[in-house]
Amino acid sequence: MRRILVTGALGQIGSELVVALRERYGSEAVIASDIRLPPLDTLHPGERFEFLDSTNARQIQDIVRNGEVGTIYHLAALLSATSEEKPHVAWELNMGGLYKVLEVARQHDCKVFFPSSIGAFGPGTPKDNTPQDTIQRPTTMYGVTKVAGELLCDYYNRRFGVDTRGMRFPGLISYAAPPGGGTTDYAVAIFYDAIRYGRYTCFLKPDTRLDMMYMPDAIAALISLMEADPAKLIHRNSFNVTAMNFTPSELANEIRKHIPSFEIRYEIDAVRQGIADSWPNSLDCSAARAEWGFAPRYSLSAMVEDMLTKLRTRIS
Repeated sequence: MRRILVTGALGQIGSELVVALRERYGSEAVIASDIRLPPLDTLHPGERFEFLDSTNARQIQDIVRNGEVGTIYHLAALLSATSEEKPHVAWELNMGGLYKVLEVARQHDCKVFFPSSIGAFGPGTPKDNTPQDTIQRPTTMYGVTKVAGELLCDYYNRRFGVDTRGMRFPGLISYAAPPGGGTTDYAVAIFYDAIRYGRYTCFLKPDTRLDMMYMPDAIAALISLMEADPAKLIHRNSFNVTAMNFTPSELANEIRKHIPSFEIRYEIDAVRQGIADSWPNSLDCSAARAEWGFAPRYSLSAMVEDMLTKLRTRIS
């Protein structure tokens, strides 16, 4: 079996994906990479880590060739809010990095996973039960790079036969990685503050409705899609996926079932609120269910209970 390369391996998705891949395929089969270096005491025998700037084609080429890589999970990117602060950096990393990964994949016959987002939609997209195939006119640099990335992956699949696959993630909630500059990161930060302080100040309005997914479901979906029979994939780049749907107010109410004294207040961040308002309220993920069996397990109540349990252990 050829090895698996994960770029952006120290990020929100990568930090948990690498663990899951090593458990499934063995430590020797997975190469983690990032532009940051992990603490030395976090690396175990047999686990391989490489420094990688995803905008450097030579570095990608060397790791893929020398590591005998056959699959690339390309996760290195700036998230939504950070991309609005640094749009030029977002374009260079999100698009420039993807282009270089696809070129190396073309040359070395690698499969590529590209994570798109609900940010790929815009104000003109149907807000409720957003279809798999619909208008995509995002108004943020993050969204622009995601739409362009979907199209570029489709192009490399049709033009060069590169086995590209992707999904449009909703907000992702994880206990393993801290918030990282995304518009939906309130749904992670709220748990830290609920446990530590019993209160949280939210940057989105209380009735801002968005789709979300718990990270264990996202990781399972990633692996399932990459293992799916390519003959059954119609859409490839990218599948709508979702697991739950709530507002900040509804999430706070669910947390109060476990921490009755929890309080939430609101100081609206105009930039992030504007980004959230441009996204769909909910996604139709029937194509993912039909083409590769997408089936999330966690509901809002199950996610909240598990997040609080796991985070209390980590924080203590």
